[in-house]
Amino acid sequence: MTNRTAALLALSLAAGSGGLFAQAGSQQASGYLVPPKAIVDIMDAEPLPGVALSPTRDTIALTARPGMPPITEVSQPMLRLGGMRINPRNNGRHRAATGTALTLKTIATGAERKVVVPGEARIGTPKFSPDGRRIAFTNSRDSAIDLYIADVATAQARLVPGVAVNGLNNSCNWLDDSSALLCGFVPAGRTGPPAAPKIPAGPNVQESYGKAGPVRTYQDLLTSAHDEALFEYYLQSQMALVDAADGRVTPVGQPAMIASGAASPDGKFLLVTRLKRPFSRLLPSSEFPQDVEIWSRAGAAVRTVADVPMADTVPINGVIAGARSYRWIPVEPATLLWVEALDKGDPRNDVPHRDRIVTLKAPFAGEPSEVARTEFRYGGASWTEKGVVLLSESDRKSRTTRTWVLNPTWGERRKLWDRKQQDQYSHPGTPLMGVTGDTIDQFGDTIYLSGTGASKEGDRPFLDRLNLKTFQVERLFRSADASHETVAGLLTDDAKRVITRYETRIEPANYYVRELPAGTRTAITQFKDPHPQITKAMADRMFVTYQRKDGVGLSGTIYLPTGYQKGQRVPMLMWAYPREFVDADAASQVIGSPNRFTAVTGGSHLLLLAHGYAIFDGPTMPIVGPGETANDTYIEQLVSSAQAAADKAVELGIADRNRIGVGGHSYGAFMTANLLAHSDIFAAGVARSGAYNRTLTPFGFQAETRTYWEIPQVYNAMSPFNYSHKINEPILLIHGEADDNSGTFPVQSERLYMALKGHGATVRYVTLPSEAHGYAARESNMHVVAETINWLDKYVKSAGERRTTTR
Repeated sequence: MTNRTAALLALSLAAGSGGLFAQAGSQQASGYLVPPKAIVDIMDAEPLPGVALSPTRDTIALTARPGMPPITEVSQPMLRLGGMRINPRNNGRHRAATGTALTLKTIATGAERKVVVPGEARIGTPKFSPDGRRIAFTNSRDSAIDLYIADVATAQARLVPGVAVNGLNNSCNWLDDSSALLCGFVPAGRTGPPAAPKIPAGPNVQESYGKAGPVRTYQDLLTSAHDEALFEYYLQSQMALVDAADGRVTPVGQPAMIASGAASPDGKFLLVTRLKRPFSRLLPSSEFPQDVEIWSRAGAAVRTVADVPMADTVPINGVIAGARSYRWIPVEPATLLWVEALDKGDPRNDVPHRDRIVTLKAPFAGEPSEVARTEFRYGGASWTEKGVVLLSESDRKSRTTRTWVLNPTWGERRKLWDRKQQDQYSHPGTPLMGVTGDTIDQFGDTIYLSGTGASKEGDRPFLDRLNLKTFQVERLFRSADASHETVAGLLTDDAKRVITRYETRIEPANYYVRELPAGTRTAITQFKDPHPQITKAMADRMFVTYQRKDGVGLSGTIYLPTGYQKGQRVPMLMWAYPREFVDADAASQVIGSPNRFTAVTGGSHLLLLAHGYAIFDGPTMPIVGPGETANDTYIEQLVSSAQAAADKAVELGIADRNRIGVGGHSYGAFMTANLLAHSDIFAAGVARSGAYNRTLTPFGFQAETRTYWEIPQVYNAMSPFNYSHKINEPILLIHGEADDNSGTFPVQSERLYMALKGHGATVRYVTLPSEAHGYAARESNMHVVAETINWLDKYVKSAGERRTTTR
């Protein structure tokens, strides 16, 4: 038995020894609760493996993923610095996603080769070399992060000795010729971290002199001089090249606070971004001052591209005034591209062009050359293997996006797409990338587009062939109406053989070789259903469409509980998350697919299907208004959408109007508290990790970019904290004590609880030690599900007749 398994078993037995639930009351003895065994078994199911396709499309890497970690692992030491969560023991990210085993599988034959990894492995995301011959991965130990390189043909892995990866930057990336990896390592010979002062050296001071600096609320920020010293210590990296053949490590330049590093396509130069002081105590490290530099492969400074100041005065919806979006052009040996704002970064300035795009070729002397301008804000550029440019721009005010096709010399601009960003039905798809992942596959004049295929029937993924000269589109494949199948890559230039990811309501996603147009499929993977005991209930779900009273179309999925008998009215939990739209047409579009396999993980609300509840999952709650005005009528639209959803569930004969609960996470928790404050539709609510007082996020939240001082009436009307005296249905508040999400500070739930208690409401407030915005530990998730069942059983399942209308 491994140490991890033993810890899980011991904690599970300890948590379960005292019965199913503790009695609800004003205060409760410590100890984690567990839900019924049928639900525990589902939660403990082994997760499906992670899948990575090699650039040469002949091999896949399967990463076995662990179940939920024990609280002993989640509560390991953590430093919260500059918007990061740092594991001080191994200089990596705290709670980084990891795997436990790595298997390589040949697509043509199905032959599998297990990569030998250390016991108790914590494997980082594997990265294939561009030529597909090797695969690199990290293994996070307690005291360091190791780098391994494995041969794909033999699966033999070799440790790169004598170095430890700094897991706080981009870690390791392959050069285009597959000869080496560019990595950031912990500097050799580094001594211990700065010691905390035994007594304060003085007060902590922040100041501002006359420059407007509107910033949103962030967590895990620097708070003191000691924090700054620790941040600088852990961010120090030594850039180095690791030879793919023999693992030889060649340092490049001197240690610095490296934010990112990327080699030019010819491997002769490096684009390096270095963080520097002064630091901010209001912004995360991504907004700190930076030097953007070009180095030689040996580490010599070639040119400083930009001295980027602190991004604390960037206008709302704006960008920095200077250079930004630096990158190598992938089809040229060593040409750098970046973007410069022509409107001083402020969208309120009326100018004919927002941005200009410039390039600078090796040896990087002289001034950069302007190659294009965009009327709207630059949205990105992609290149085909033959050098054709796809240039995108977008406009927030109109929510419009455009894509242009330009020849390799940036001339002859032709408009390819001009569409509304929120119009999913018109989305043309995304170009399929080539072997290196840096360029778009181009065959003759043709590229291929893979898209979600949003439609009134739900998503029907597709593969199209697009001619770049005529813009003619040919549909090659569309997913069947009883499954969900996406194209992951091409196996032949003419797209007659492709790799797809196929799933149905009862079959988890597996990978196949599909022959087009014949339609035959050959399985590459054979992943099994991790929780068959609940899948049938989820497969019997109903995808429903309906309208709210103003005519906006709504949709959602109703899951029926295990053992459900037709015509039976059962208690229901409605779980939702509002979204903003600029027009009703986009808001009315159907999102998602009724034919996907639903994997139940963590403390999912869908687990209540095994406890007799129907689940109305994702009923759309669109908040609609032109420009930036959607939230002006947030409450009215929210209540109207919720009423329409409840009416639909009752009309179908599934729900009992007196026994419908509502819940959500984050913005869904905010929604829950507002619905209980402004309506009597629901018997009770469950709100996880929400924000309830919008005056504490005064420079915007979600899609709202107007400030509190511009629209105080909207901020106040949307804040359920201000209406806590009107919340007369029971509400369960749950929050991670180490929430890391912008805006959802734990104090939000703490203060709402105090307000509700002060007004005599029925409320239970649960905080989860060491948990962030999303809950990770097995004990925490078990407890959350048990609390939810306990609450809903008492206040929804057993609810009697009551007023169930809007106020």
